[in-house]
Amino acid sequence: MSEDQKDKQTKDNEWLRRGLLMFAESSGWIAFPVIGALFLGRWLDEKQDTAPLYFLSLTALAFIISCVGIGMVGVRYMKQIDKEYKAKEKINNESQKEDK
Repeated sequence: MSEDQKDKQTKDNEWLRRGLLMFAESSGWIAFPVIGALFLGRWLDEKQDTAPLYFLSLTALAFIISCVGIGMVGVRYMKQIDKEYKAKEKINNESQKEDK
């Protein structure tokens, strides 16, 4: 395998790793609050005998928490990608100036 192919494979693996990490974090922001709210809401409704009150309220709150968490993950990754893009662009601009 040539050096260029190894570099390309490393870059492909980096993007795959970053995508999988973002997917895992987003899934965590969905799964943990919602599953916790479903169990806690059902348990509180049984204890308090308030049928769907806690169940629906906590599920709605978990949905809001999930949306905010996913938004924070997305913004963090967008800033990271933008920072890397600007650094790469700066290096390219400097190398073009040296070539002239």
